[in-house]
Amino acid sequence: MPGLKKKAVFYEDEKVYAALSSHPIARGHVVVMWKKEVSDLHLLEKKDYKHLMNAVNKVRNSMLKTLGIKKVYLIYMDEAKHVHWHLVPRYNEKGFDIFHHKPKKLKDFSLAEKLRRNFVAKS
Repeated sequence: MPGLKKKAVFYEDEKVYAALSSHPIARGHVVVMWKKEVSDLHLLEKKDYKHLMNAVNKVRNSMLKTLGIKKVYLIYMDEAKHVHWHLVPRYNEKGFDIFHHKPKKLKDFSLAEKLRRNFVAKS
């Protein structure tokens, strides 16, 4: 888990893990990361893509419940050349306004435990 502290991780299985972003643009910004080195989403096999998106959906459901929100932005960017999704909670801002915030280094990891408690494996 390069760049992420273990205490930020709240979900992990054999293929993916989910953690609070190390430089969130909003409270509760999460990253769902594919464990194996794969440089782009289109290179995943169909079954692996399905596994990844199932995990993303479970993480999203945990975020909705934990943060008391109705929407989560799902963002795929290939800046790291490694398959991962950013899940950014939508509070009062909509659209691209969320990107006007300068990311700050994550210091409080307490939200990870709350997300872990609200994570439902079969969601």
